Amino acid sequence: MKQTRRILAVIGIILLVALYMATIFAALTASENSMGLFMASIAATIIIPVLIWLFGLFYKLMHNKDDDESKLS
Repeated sequence: MKQTRRILAVIGIILLVALYMATIFAALTASENSMGLFMASIAATIIIPVLIWLFGLFYKLMHNKDDDESKLS
């Protein structure tokens, strides 16, 4: 469980750093897509950590049921 959580945390950190770099790039360039990139970065900054937390929660729930069933038999 700890190994999986660490992997998810590292993936989340890499994605967030990439998003922040994309946000800075979008802010520095004056293209027509800058506002769209900026809004996508802001949305993903909120959505990615929530999804990683949900994946961890579901993983924990699934494996706790397996442990409970093995204890009963």
